[in-house]
Amino acid sequence: MPAMRAIWKGAVSFGLVNVPVRLFSATQEHDIRFHMVHRADGGRIKMKRTCSLDGEEISYDQIAKGYESEDGRLVVLTDEDFENLPLASGHEIDVVEFVPSEQVDPIWLGRTYYLEPENRAAKPYSLLREALASTDRVAVVKVALRQRESLAVLRVRDKVIVLQTLLWPDEVRPAEFPILEEDVELRPQELRMAESLVESMAADFDPDDFEDRYAVAVRELVEAKLEGAEPAPVEVEEADTGEVVDLLSALQASVDRARANRGEEAPAKKAPAKKAAAKKTAKKAATKAATKTTAKKTAAKKSA
Repeated sequence: MPAMRAIWKGAVSFGLVNVPVRLFSATQEHDIRFHMVHRADGGRIKMKRTCSLDGEEISYDQIAKGYESEDGRLVVLTDEDFENLPLASGHEIDVVEFVPSEQVDPIWLGRTYYLEPENRAAKPYSLLREALASTDRVAVVKVALRQRESLAVLRVRDKVIVLQTLLWPDEVRPAEFPILEEDVELRPQELRMAESLVESMAADFDPDDFEDRYAVAVRELVEAKLEGAEPAPVEVEEADTGEVVDLLSALQASVDRARANRGEEAPAKKAPAKKAAAKKTAKKAATKAATKTTAKKTAAKKSA
């Protein structure tokens, strides 16, 4: 894995304390990137930037940003226009407030970055980290990244402070689905069985237990093509097409399968109520008959 390079330098500012830090991207994509090529000879396909009005090819220094309104009007914005827009300091992570961690819904979270302290900032960095951890809070901050102001949070992950950008309120769409407003009747046995299924599949999350099988298959396909070999066939899991009688039966089958996958034996099934009652009645009758027989034998002995 290539060494990480800092993409931003500045300081975390909270109160009168400044913590000089460097910013590193915490994530990376592992997808294989493909080029568009001519199928016949493998030649790379090049895209030309042309004007839709006169058909001329345009160089980068002639390109500007344009916005088209809903009624079709176009406005062109220049670099000078953007320079006059309000922007937070390009080298400061400004702490606005500290909020409880549970109040930040994961749906708001965007890109993730690591903050590394400069050599002279190890102590204030550690102080901020421990304060966040002990109070179970995150710092809401404003920072200028990629030429625009972003809202973000600082939180602790192991020994590092992580900066995660946040979406703005109007960027999160509300979940407006009429079907969710309808009353749904859940039978107690269905809820118990659903809870049983959750418990039978419960585990401690370890991301190393999972693998991007598609990415692995693509890499193996590419490597085979490079070596001139025939790609190995990919095993595809067949979907379970078993007929589902009802929700409760599906839940029970799911619980049984989850237990089987864990090597657990299914608990002995209880006899149906009618059969159990019948067995109980038969046993009672047999006991009563045996008692009568014993009584008769005893009486006969006494008479003799």
